[in-house]
Amino acid sequence: MISIIIPAHNETANLDELLPCLDRLNNSTGLMEVIVALSATSAGYETRDQLESNFRIFRCSANGRALQMNEGAEVAKGEILAFLHADVRPPSDFLINIRDAMDNGYDAGFFSYRFDSDSPLLKVNASFTGKNGFFTGGGDQCLFIRKACFQALGKFDSQQVLMEDFEFFERMKKNRVSYTIIKNDLLVSARKYELNSYLRINLTNLLLVVMFRMGAPARRLKGIHDFMLKTEYQKPLG
Repeated sequence: MISIIIPAHNETANLDELLPCLDRLNNSTGLMEVIVALSATSAGYETRDQLESNFRIFRCSANGRALQMNEGAEVAKGEILAFLHADVRPPSDFLINIRDAMDNGYDAGFFSYRFDSDSPLLKVNASFTGKNGFFTGGGDQCLFIRKACFQALGKFDSQQVLMEDFEFFERMKKNRVSYTIIKNDLLVSARKYELNSYLRINLTNLLLVVMFRMGAPARRLKGIHDFMLKTEYQKPLG
């Protein structure tokens, strides 16, 4: 079974779209469970549609994406974990792609993605997600990994309040975890680009990745991120 874990904070509109989408995928394969890990201070969420019994929504002990994903993984029943952002939509053969990658001997993997925008600049950004590169490992690529491997690596670092995905990917590479990048695009929200400029987003991302790899503390990275970018939004895909 594949356990899809969705860390969420005030994501009602996006969950209203994502959960029925996942329900349809499950009806065609029967391969998954879905765990929505709400932050401690998130607005409550109840599903608007009747979903299958393998959908679970619970409130975590604190805020923080790393902590929420870890608590979701703790209750997961599947032998494979997939960490999906609330504003990301998977392709129709998402579950089959993950299962095929595992059957081919990989312990982990990511997906390429495209934005829900016709911007040529965002198409350029997305074109790099189908291959290994400087930004590989970001959360929008949807890490999937064998649960035993995830636990052996020590899970996400709950003290890494920003770029927990890159920090975990560094440990994956250090421990030579075999992974693949599936070239079957996820659909990712362009909402942060709509609220901030393209140049500002990309310069901030570059600065944060460089500082992270130079060993900057997570709290400092979070402070820079919050200073540079507007993040008070909740816009569903559409």
